[in-house]
Amino acid sequence: MGLAERVTGKRRAVGGARLDGAATAEAGAFGTGFPELLGAAKVGAPWAMEAIYRELHPRVLAFMASRAPREAEDLSSEVFVSVAEGLSRFDGNARQLRSWVFTIAYRRLSDLRRRAQRRRTEPVALDELVALMPPGDAEAEALDAHSSAEALRAIARLPSSQAEVVLLRVVGDLSVEEVSAIVGKRPGTVRVLQHRALAGLARGLTGGQV
Repeated sequence: MGLAERVTGKRRAVGGARLDGAATAEAGAFGTGFPELLGAAKVGAPWAMEAIYRELHPRVLAFMASRAPREAEDLSSEVFVSVAEGLSRFDGNARQLRSWVFTIAYRRLSDLRRRAQRRRTEPVALDELVALMPPGDAEAEALDAHSSAEALRAIARLPSSQAEVVLLRVVGDLSVEEVSAIVGKRPGTVRVLQHRALAGLARGLTGGQV
């Protein structure tokens, strides 16, 4: 499933802008044995921790690499240290685990920004634009046939709030509601940011021709 379809929920496949397969796994990526895997991970079973790491680390690393490339490896490591430390208190299914892990990742990124005193603001009052329609077909088509690397580079050039919504939706494979809880914005605002991000990506990937 491609970038535009993953974010907008379109039925038509947008096969080009895939993020190295990271967005293709569904909530059942761990299989029907997730409760047993989680139980083993909670008591520190190496095989269970490895399974969680193998499934989620590439997604977290891709998210971090797009937002903080120099610190991506260290931040990703910090995320999974926190996961290992907090897993005994986690209670939920595979999808909720992914959402929890990306909540930790987002907080680590926010901590980095606070330390570096890099603050970015959204200049437009998003609450006034909640009624915006989702992107049209022209925007989805503009993302067709573009490589994973090109898509990630384009996302990295977006305003921070837009880029993170797209990355959490695509790389994290999270719903609008899950992203809303992670970034602390209302679902309508997340949809507006998503719309703007895809419109920006479409313009960027087509040289402003959309």
